[in-house]
Amino acid sequence: MTAQRLDGKACAAEVEADLTLRVAALKKSGIEPHLAVIIVGDDPASHVYVNSKVKTCERLGIRSTHIALPASTEEAVLRDHIATMNHQADLHGILIQSPLPSHMDEEALTDLIHPSKDVDGFHPQNLGRLVQGRTDGMLPCTPSGVMRMLDWAGLELTGKRAVVLGRSRIVGMPAALLLAAKGADATVTVAHSRTQDLQALAAQADVIVAAVGRPEMVKADWVKPGAVVVDVGINRVDDPTRDRGWRLAGDVSPEVEDVAGWLSPVPGGVGPMTIAMLMENTVRAAEHRRSEQGE
Repeated sequence: MTAQRLDGKACAAEVEADLTLRVAALKKSGIEPHLAVIIVGDDPASHVYVNSKVKTCERLGIRSTHIALPASTEEAVLRDHIATMNHQADLHGILIQSPLPSHMDEEALTDLIHPSKDVDGFHPQNLGRLVQGRTDGMLPCTPSGVMRMLDWAGLELTGKRAVVLGRSRIVGMPAALLLAAKGADATVTVAHSRTQDLQALAAQADVIVAAVGRPEMVKADWVKPGAVVVDVGINRVDDPTRDRGWRLAGDVSPEVEDVAGWLSPVPGGVGPMTIAMLMENTVRAAEHRRSEQGE
């Protein structure tokens, strides 16, 4: 058995095609979707991610504002930027690129973003809606991208046993809530570093979502034959055989491809979907703004 590919690039292309039409409709009504991205510091990977987001905005016709601040920036400066943007009527989405320098409280800063502009979906109000089973608001981009990709592949989740490896507020817990929500209806177990017999638990699952940030932790004997495996991890590991001395690896070992029924690649799986769902949140925020204006 060779796993079928959960192709995030192909799924994201379909999402973008739909968003292009929605952006055109918004512009026709006089509203230009607008996303602001703030990055603090010189982390190379973060700059790559931000540039990718800016280019996607350009491709879809979404206006973007890119604010780059030095790592020495005081937290108060970032707070002032957020306060100004919250009141900017023509700005629909605010994103703070993670990670922030150690002297900044990332969670507290996220809480300052107005929930209607929280296109990352991390504000307590948006996460709280998700706990209530409401999926019509700003959903965290990576978990919602996972769900969209599973739907794109035509995979039935009702009654299936799903194991989410990782319990972060950014991926693991929201993914579990979305998998268990009405309409998906999976039976979900959230596993973490204190979980006993983790391998045996994973091996019973029909669906595994791996989001722990440990390179190639999920081995072939963790996976039930034919299971769906979504690899959220993206890790840089040393590889002297590569010219650059490293390679990208997910949380799932390549050998899983011989056991799983479906497997998302790294790169090219969850990554493109995360950006696509960020764009969708931005467009949704602009559409909500249009509704508020009664247009």
